[in-house]
Amino acid sequence: MERYPDIEIYLARQAKREAIEAWLSETIGAPALEPAGKLRWRSQGNYQGDAIPVLLVEKAADGFTSLWLDSPATPWATDAELAHAAAAALECEVRCSLGGWHPGDAPDHFLQITADGSEHVIEWVDSGH
Repeated sequence: MERYPDIEIYLARQAKREAIEAWLSETIGAPALEPAGKLRWRSQGNYQGDAIPVLLVEKAADGFTSLWLDSPATPWATDAELAHAAAAALECEVRCSLGGWHPGDAPDHFLQITADGSEHVIEWVDSGH
């Protein structure tokens, strides 16, 4: 399976920062998130000896918080793998890209994973931008 160079998912707003922080600590050993600007939080996890920079941006998109892991060395190879793990652990809806983006792809099509683990392809147009 292809491993992405970085992973980004969007967590429904009901996922609280404290719960996300606890889950990141448990899964990649990330210490407490630290402020990194307005509605931005940073940390750095570690997995099998590799550093994993973490960026959390609250209100990044219409009702969602962005979680970006800037490393290919995570326990999850793809956005979808991380999205499924996060939805189960945080019991919330999670969205992510369908895969690597290529010219001609529909940029508004995302994978939606519900708290119960079901997935659907949706068209997501952020009304806040």
